[in-house]
Amino acid sequence: MNIYGLFILLFLSAFCQGQAPIQKSIPQKLPLLRLEEVFEQVLMNNYGIRIAKNDSAALAIEKAYSKEAFLPRLNASTGLVFNNNDQYQKFNDGAIRERKGIQSDNTSAALALNWPIFNGLSVYATRERAAALQQLGELNVRNNVLNTLSQASNAYYAIVQQKQQLKAIEEQIQINQERVKLAEYKLSIGSGTKPDLLQSKVDLNAQKAAQLEQSFTLQQLKNELNTLMGLSTTNEFEVTDSIPFKPTLSLSTLQEKLENSNLQILVAQKNILIARTTLKVQKAERWPTVNFNSTYNFNLLDNKAVVNPFQPLFSRNRGLNYGLTANIPLFNNGVVRRNIQNAQVNLKREQLVLESQKQQINLALVQAYNQYQAAQQLLRLEEENILLARENVQIVFEVYRLNSTTLIQLKEAQKSLQDAFTRLIRARFQAKQAETELLRLRGELL
Repeated sequence: MNIYGLFILLFLSAFCQGQAPIQKSIPQKLPLLRLEEVFEQVLMNNYGIRIAKNDSAALAIEKAYSKEAFLPRLNASTGLVFNNNDQYQKFNDGAIRERKGIQSDNTSAALALNWPIFNGLSVYATRERAAALQQLGELNVRNNVLNTLSQASNAYYAIVQQKQQLKAIEEQIQINQERVKLAEYKLSIGSGTKPDLLQSKVDLNAQKAAQLEQSFTLQQLKNELNTLMGLSTTNEFEVTDSIPFKPTLSLSTLQEKLENSNLQILVAQKNILIARTTLKVQKAERWPTVNFNSTYNFNLLDNKAVVNPFQPLFSRNRGLNYGLTANIPLFNNGVVRRNIQNAQVNLKREQLVLESQKQQINLALVQAYNQYQAAQQLLRLEEENILLARENVQIVFEVYRLNSTTLIQLKEAQKSLQDAFTRLIRARFQAKQAETELLRLRGELL
């Protein structure tokens, strides 16, 4: 085999025989960022996840304090009043008593206890609702995390896809460089033409321009991933060149226990529980409430002087009072009935939402699986096709070197190889996207 054919065979076989050889060309000047590290950064820094966690923490606080509803309320009050009054009194017998600047001190204190003994079980329903809201908050966090990690995975492998596309362009540049050398050599020995040389240089420059555009696209995607990770866009990193795949997924395995793993369905189920507890709270308004009340009072009056001889100069009262009070709802303009009906309607709505979610998730799972299967088949086809395109370029280049074919046929072979690379790289990315979507729907991306 001549030197040109050997060259073509070497660089094409290095790119086309799987993705493992590509990994050896990873630049060492930038730190290698793996998908697991992306997930770690997203979980720590992503603002959407942090906001969802904050909301969940607020619901957890509400749940923690919901048990306080079972405890009584105890309030203390105290007061100290200084009086300086002028008094004028006129009696039936005509007697008049008048005195100015009468001073008195009044000290009071009270300790009041209010303990709801029965309120139509509203306390229990409220506590149950608070617990359900906390669980809903946790599910929303998990769902937000799952969706964000799915987005991060797709963003990461989009960079891998564009990096592979950049390497394919670089391989085309190498072919065009060899074309220019060959055209110059053939022109120097009188077996070539100047238009072939010029066209080869034009094609080489076109590939270099495509390389610049591809590098810009790659940098833009890296900036987007940095933002998703909550890092500065100046953060530089390198990604792997390979796109790994999990073992073949089956639809029956994915559908198994889907209702217990899909977070959207779990959220809908939790909303039904919240609607039921809300209905319990509204129904509790029909029942009477019974409270235990107790008050300890202390009052001290110290008059410096009095006008009325029957008025004490010093008085002190203290004592403990206790008892039960009942509040029986008789008529409230139909407010309770209206609230109960609205709660029942809302419960029915949440049940319909759950059934709708189940149907939509099942449909999305089937469609994603069909897309996954099609992507897998397309990937196998393109992996086979790249070998054919590689061999075709090798043959046409050898024939062109011997002046047995035209430059146009060589360009067509190169174009077929370039298109084959593009389709193969796109097929890998689409297959990974379909796999990621299936795992997201299953709730197993983490």
